[in-house]
Amino acid sequence: MYKRVLIALCTIISLPIAAQTSWKKIHHEGEPWVKNISRPHIAEKGLEGHHLSVWASHGRYFDSNEGKWRWQRPSLFCTNEDLFTQTIVVPYLIPMLENAGAVVFTPRERDWQKNEVIVDNDDHTSMVAYREKNLKESWTEAPERGFAQHAGAYRDNENPFVAGTARMAKTTHNRNNQSVVYYTPQIPEDGQYAVYISYQTVPESVDDACYLVCHKGQTTEFRVNQQMGGSTWVYLGTFEFEKGNSERNHIAVTNLSRHKGVVTTDAVRFGGGMGNIQRGNQVSGLPRCLEGARYYAQWAGMPYRVYSTRQGSNDYADDINTRSLTTNLLAGGSCYAPDSAGRKVPIELSLAVHSDAGHTSNGLGIYGTLSICTTHHGDSLLATGMSRTASYELASALLNNTTEDLQYRYGQWSKRKLYDRNYSETRLPIVPSSIIETLSHQNFGDMRYGHDPDFKFALARSIYKTILKYVTSHHASDYIVEPLAPDNFHIEFTNKAGEVRISWQGIIDGQEPSSKPTGYILYIAQENNGFDNGTPLKGTSCTVRLTPGILYHFKVVATNEGGCSFPTETLSAIYQKDATYKALIVNGFHRLSSPAISSTGLGFDMELDPGITYGKTAGWLGRQRVFDPDKIGIEDSTGLGFSGEELAGQIIAGNDFNYVCTHAEALRHDGRFNIVSCSSQAVENGSVKLDQYQVVDLVLGLEKDDGHSLVYYKTLRPTMQSALRKYTYHGGNLLVSGAFVGSDQATDDEKLLLSQLLKCEASGVKTSSAAVRGLGLHFDFYKSLNELHYAAPHTDVLQPTSSMSFPAMVYEHDESSAAVAYNGPDYHAFTMGFPFECITDPLVRARIMKGIMSFLIK
Repeated sequence: MYKRVLIALCTIISLPIAAQTSWKKIHHEGEPWVKNISRPHIAEKGLEGHHLSVWASHGRYFDSNEGKWRWQRPSLFCTNEDLFTQTIVVPYLIPMLENAGAVVFTPRERDWQKNEVIVDNDDHTSMVAYREKNLKESWTEAPERGFAQHAGAYRDNENPFVAGTARMAKTTHNRNNQSVVYYTPQIPEDGQYAVYISYQTVPESVDDACYLVCHKGQTTEFRVNQQMGGSTWVYLGTFEFEKGNSERNHIAVTNLSRHKGVVTTDAVRFGGGMGNIQRGNQVSGLPRCLEGARYYAQWAGMPYRVYSTRQGSNDYADDINTRSLTTNLLAGGSCYAPDSAGRKVPIELSLAVHSDAGHTSNGLGIYGTLSICTTHHGDSLLATGMSRTASYELASALLNNTTEDLQYRYGQWSKRKLYDRNYSETRLPIVPSSIIETLSHQNFGDMRYGHDPDFKFALARSIYKTILKYVTSHHASDYIVEPLAPDNFHIEFTNKAGEVRISWQGIIDGQEPSSKPTGYILYIAQENNGFDNGTPLKGTSCTVRLTPGILYHFKVVATNEGGCSFPTETLSAIYQKDATYKALIVNGFHRLSSPAISSTGLGFDMELDPGITYGKTAGWLGRQRVFDPDKIGIEDSTGLGFSGEELAGQIIAGNDFNYVCTHAEALRHDGRFNIVSCSSQAVENGSVKLDQYQVVDLVLGLEKDDGHSLVYYKTLRPTMQSALRKYTYHGGNLLVSGAFVGSDQATDDEKLLLSQLLKCEASGVKTSSAAVRGLGLHFDFYKSLNELHYAAPHTDVLQPTSSMSFPAMVYEHDESSAAVAYNGPDYHAFTMGFPFECITDPLVRARIMKGIMSFLIK
């Protein structure tokens, strides 16, 4: 009806319908779907309160013709499109949008956690995990059906959200009269878990239902607008939980509200889990996050008509349509889709992130970016009467801005075309929509960038900025771009006993002047507790009084009116009253990298070096097998880039930027040290002076100049060399550990420096051993790719170069030297050819660290 009136009005006043490309006065005025009220910063000129639907393309699906599960795209350059686009959307794009205040829905499972725990009132096998506390208003059965799970897989058209019951309570304004439901999971493994809730939207639902997420002893409070989006999984956030069943890890739902009405509650889900939708009498056998949207939609309670438009006969087509139809169902009935039936979530645009096929003539050049929209198919208007030209504007902005931003950062990038064509993901959505084909997964020149984490960040930031500018312009409001993460992060003791000064530096994005930080948030964790919800600060330093004997961890984000940045690395500190020495832990492990470039220059050699991602990744499929430059462009097993699938389903750990914590935890057990820490940058620029510490522990991890990364990394830069030379000249003692401490010193001058400073050299060979013997212990370290901790597949064999240096550890497989100790009259040094933090057993790490310190401090 609204659209017909608008068409008539435009005809009367002789305005082209195409001119109506703005939301104008249409704006969601109510509470957002989900609000984190513990968040200490509001992005008033960001995307605060805006709802977006964003997804990565494709995913594993069941091919009914072949009777098996398969990928939608071919295995090329160690990945495929089904996996690769997730590595842009999940760790980068969605967090950027959420940091700007947006509520982001994605129709594929977003959590890479393989474990899944569901606590539900209908699960009578584990009722100890579900508990009700009734005060003035009691919890009773809700009028709508709720979630219930059964053992085993789910068949087609089986909806878990109509299989059970839900609970309901009238609201109270009095905190002392709250009735509460507690959901306490049995967490199988320590780690990060997404938290999803479910509830029923009923006529008296309130817009501020209170949820408390208790994670490792910290509590984060949410308000959920239950007047929209019921009967499905609703994402709250991702949190650290510890193994076991503990009150330190639970979700509480209360009936506290500002309004008269009811709060409903159903089930709570922790973790993404494994696929459980059965097709052809078989499940995929993979984590749910690797499957297509069709299967997640069924698990999330979507109607059959949404995820199976082909009545179960063509999952490939269903998967493509599901992404848009799920978005439409959620958005229907909101201010952006008032004439459509749905669940009233005010989603105002959708974006599909793809990587298409195609290649340059030799495979080495950049094929580039393409964007897609649909403006001329059937009804030319979107749900509010807005012209589909709005989708053209979004697609055009994505194409132009991505090209400009990537050229600015890397000096080159190719802009291909803007297609205005009939694609499902741009035809079906009832809100402005676009597909961005980020690059070509078939072209090595593109993938050489695409696998680099720095590129993924830059690409995601460009897309985020485009969405920010697009949404704010269509609401006639100002915008500010969220800041970049601070650097020069460091902690030092003050002159007051037990007090530390924590300092950092804001970053100015030369391309986006508005992104200048205007404030910061300091996050603190103690011992094994989770991080708190943050303390807002204006300056670039603060002091904290440490409770004696308690190990503290810190990280910082920058803020402005546009939102929050990504965090710094995590640093640690501890004050021990009886300590006699001070130790400084220096984080020199910042590297993020693609796998090594093959010797042919046309592919990736994961055996030589698998690279290192930002945190864990679900992006690897298998090692590249074909490097033949004469077969460019062929997507079968004989084509360039063809890769295996031996890594399919593995969630592989990357750089978590928290290894200072591991070193500090081990060192604290010595008892003789007060400990602070810093980024290597703070040493290199002189912000931190080394001469006040009896021991410096330099953490180098997988840091090295690999020759192909888009950012330059180096174990020992000239400024660090100078600082260490000066430190040891005055008697300072060094612990240095990393996989490339020796081999990254390639020039004669660098080798001489290594010999003079650490009294060792690289032997020129790598060891295959994952077992080490030294300091009276036998122990293992993470050498193979795994889900728990980054691996060090190739570690240095180090040889002593001084009469006062000697092998202090050996690799057990070949008896080669794993560490060199220098016992000089001027200073002591202990250099490990593998990363200390990769030692698998924390008790062994503590004993090894104590032994090293006993050698360094005599």
